This record gives sequence, structure tokens and C-alpha cells, in this order.
Amino acid sequence: MSTSAASEIEIRPGDLADPRVVRLLEAHLADMFATSPAESVHALDLSGLAAGDVAFWTIGEGPDLLGCVALKHLDARHGELKSMRTDAAARGLGLGARLLEHAISEARRRGYRRISLETGSEEFFRPARTLYAKYGFVECPPFGSYRADPNSVFMTLELA
Repeated sequence: MSTSAASEIEIRPGDLADPRVVRLLEAHLADMFATSPAESVHALDLSGLAAGDVAFWTIGEGPDLLGCVALKHLDARHGELKSMRTDAAARGLGLGARLLEHAISEARRRGYRRISLETGSEEFFRPARTLYAKYGFVECPPFGSYRADPNSVFMTLELA
């Protein structure tokens, strides 16, 4: 990460053809498959993120790509948080919170009444679950096409 005062961290629409995005998503999927059984991995790959019902953003500072988040349209009142990732070297800097705030703001802008997510139940995912809870997400039953899975935790946030 750059330390230049002229450099500013910003969130922008993600470019799925950007090699930095590809590397970040490959690392994301590798972590998911390393910590969860394959049938319990629900992370989107590049083709899933390119779907018309998914919006995708990255967070970066200058040339450094530091993380990403996606919002999937489920229906007129419900969106799903997907592909939330902060690069391992940039964790602990509050970037995940900035990405989450951006996704929540976008969900509100779209008129969603609820935003939900699926994350892992393993210890590896504890920081993510803690962040989501800090923002008011509560555990809920499976939603959409998900089914109960001991390796998954489902969470939702009611939007005002």
C-alpha cells in the first residue's frame, strides 16, 4: 500500500478483466476451498460476478487493489452480499467496513428492504461474522436457494 499523502483510498466499479481483480478473486476462492468442503463454497467466480444481476466494486489506493465486494439482486426488496474480500496484506485497516458500508448504501439506494449473506462457520470466517454483526446483521435461516449447512452461517440486515 502506498503511503503518499496524494494517494486516496477509493471504491470504484470493479473491472473483471483487470489482472489484479483476477488475482484477488483467485486468492478468495483458494481460501474458500481451503477452509470449507467444496459443496459448502458459495463464492462467485469471475463468470458469476459478470452476471447481469450482480454489481461488483473494488477498493484501492493508487495502483494497489486492496479488496472487493459484490451485491446480487435477489428480488425488488432483497439483495445478497457476495465476494467480500480484503487482501491479506491490507487486513485490519478498516477496508472491509468501508466496502460493507458501500454495499449497504447501494442496497438502500436500490430500495432493498433487506440485505442477506452466507459466510462460513469455521474459525477462519470469525472476523467477517464479527464485522457483519457490528453492522447489525443477525443470523437467519437459509434464504434464496441456500439449504441448511453446518459449514454455513446465514445473516441478514433489515434496512430502514
